Amino acid sequence: MSPVPVVGVGVGVGVVVGVGVGVTVDGAVGTITLNRAAKRNAVSYGMWVALEAACDQLAADAAVRVVVLRGAGEHFCAGADIADLLAPRQAGEPTFMEVNMAAENALAGLAKPTIAVVQGDCIGGGCALAIDCDFRLATGDSRFGITPAKLGIVYPPASLERAVALLGPAAKRLLFTGDLIGATEAHRIGLVDELLAADALEIRLYELCTTLAQRSLLTQAATKEMIAAVVEHGAVTAEMTRRWADEVTASGEMAEGVTAFQERRAPHFPWRGATR
Repeated sequence: MSPVPVVGVGVGVGVVVGVGVGVTVDGAVGTITLNRAAKRNAVSYGMWVALEAACDQLAADAAVRVVVLRGAGEHFCAGADIADLLAPRQAGEPTFMEVNMAAENALAGLAKPTIAVVQGDCIGGGCALAIDCDFRLATGDSRFGITPAKLGIVYPPASLERAVALLGPAAKRLLFTGDLIGATEAHRIGLVDELLAADALEIRLYELCTTLAQRSLLTQAATKEMIAAVVEHGAVTAEMTRRWADEVTASGEMAEGVTAFQERRAPHFPWRGATR
């Protein structure tokens, strides 16, 4: 068996899963692109719906080991489309906030490593999407803001929890003021994991995707769920511990890792998703 192929991390939009959102799968990397460059990729109602569908599609694709989220053009995402926020909905139709949070929760809950690739504006709902990801790579021209105080919105609890878990006390300043900060400040407070020159961004993205795709997805998925449990509840439950221990036993993942180490070769981890 050959190692997991990491062919590329293309920026182009492939299959359109809904208005303004596209998906490409290239080797082990699935890329979701917010494709509304003329509006700085501001996320409309339909785009939130399509983003949830894109996350579900890549979650179910066993070939995909890493998911990249990026924006078309010069910006990552300028936030939710304010024009859509108060638009009337038909009886029984989900509200704007409901489809917004469904998409965010689908992204944050993906049992695969996720990477936000940030250039230009990463503001409001765009910043929330970046925080939903496991890693954030950004260029020096990026600017960030969490802006509900400018609109009189109470920030959704799930988004608030993820922002506080990542930023700690720094989240309060961003939420209270709605001020925009530059990439250097975002990196200092932990909002950005790696700050990169524009010409180094794609190279580093490829390197990170390659590394993540070659590691154990079981380890990554279990760790992601357990970290979320620690952040939310302060501990990993006994039930969760047992469930993942059973998954390790059934998967053959550890046996392959140990054998590969002893044979001094790259491991070919077999696990592609929980059986539960």
